[in-house]
Amino acid sequence: MVEHIPHTASRLDHIFHALADPTRRAMLNHLAMGERTVSELAEPFAMSLAGASKHIKALEAAGLVARQIRGRQHLCRLQPDRLAEAHEWLSFYERFWTERLDALDALLRQPEPVLPIETKGDDA
Repeated sequence: MVEHIPHTASRLDHIFHALADPTRRAMLNHLAMGERTVSELAEPFAMSLAGASKHIKALEAAGLVARQIRGRQHLCRLQPDRLAEAHEWLSFYERFWTERLDALDALLRQPEPVLPIETKGDDA
């Protein structure tokens, strides 16, 4: 049986899949500085244009990159909205753990209670 995955979860799956690869993350870093051609994105990795195109297609499928064709050039640009979705999802867990760690810190900073000292002659 196939489970129904909400649209947002499916998009996040694509985003995190795309971000899981270090080459694609590096390509996104290059695109953060402005539009780049597929050749420019491939160059730092000494990979073929076909190899770079596969990475770019994964980024496109996740909605992280938009590609525009101008003549023979394929220009890519960053689509920050999808990154914002991933950031929003991660922010929930950042808040979750920050609250829990703050509570633990508060507990650890409380002074230890002073317990009465028992002596051997206190039976009667």
